[in-house]
Amino acid sequence: VQLQASGGGSVQAGGSLRLSCTASGRTFGSYFMGWFRQAPGKEREYVAGIRWNGGITYYSDSVKGRFAVARDNARRNVVHLQMNSLKPEDTAVYYCAARNVPGAPTDAAQYDTWGQGTQVTVSS
Repeated sequence: VQLQASGGGSVQAGGSLRLSCTASGRTFGSYFMGWFRQAPGKEREYVAGIRWNGGITYYSDSVKGRFAVARDNARRNVVHLQMNSLKPEDTAVYYCAARNVPGAPTDAAQYDTWGQGTQVTVSS
């Protein structure tokens, strides 16, 4: 599977952005998709995840209640990350990732495939 992330940009605090991750290739083999972010000088951080089949979602405490991850209803190979009430500390490069075995890990090393990052900048 190949992943393509898009939708980043610049927004003021309190604003919203929607990121998208488009999967191509043997997507039926993908079990779980995750969103991560990495700010300058910091380690890559788990943000949210969704099971490819069934749609069960998971969130880190830092984004719970503000972010929502879901598969696109019309385009089943696309996963969105809706980000609301954005804060300056949400500024980072955001990545989508997939793994082809069961489990919903928060450890980036447990993911097989990564898309390129998309920059999100939140100004105060």
